[in-house]
Amino acid sequence: MGHEEHRRRAPASVGVAVITVSDTRGEAEDASGALARELIAKAGHEVRDYRILPDEPALVAAAVRELAVRPGIRAIVLNGGTGIARRDRTYEAVTSLLERRLDGFGELFRSLSYREIGPAAMLSRAVGGVVGPVAVFALPGSTAAVRLGLEELILPELGHLIAELDK
Repeated sequence: MGHEEHRRRAPASVGVAVITVSDTRGEAEDASGALARELIAKAGHEVRDYRILPDEPALVAAAVRELAVRPGIRAIVLNGGTGIARRDRTYEAVTSLLERRLDGFGELFRSLSYREIGPAAMLSRAVGGVVGPVAVFALPGSTAAVRLGLEELILPELGHLIAELDK
């Protein structure tokens, strides 16, 4: 069966959690989290949890672990904390939990990002993988990065990815 047939047989709607990782943003200032929720809903998926956490690896990891076992959540999309600044620790929190990495996600994200922002794309530590039955993606915190990651990579394959996890 080809990838198009896999997509046709995949679930049309998936429960998703959105986590914004930021030491400075509240819900009123969280344009990236709002955009993520909007794009996910527009694609026919259901946002079942949304939260903002400080860039503290223990808190981020605890939230991912909690959400990965919550019924109805099949994907977690984090935004923020994936750069190389001292406080950017989302990458460490997420990768410490991944049972299987989706290396192609980070590679493709940086390649697509390079077309938009040039060599600064190499500073991104966007990462994807699997925790139990849940797909987990960590994106940079800018709205442009959230849009790119969701529209170009995550949302077109989310149902297919979940169908593969369910095999």
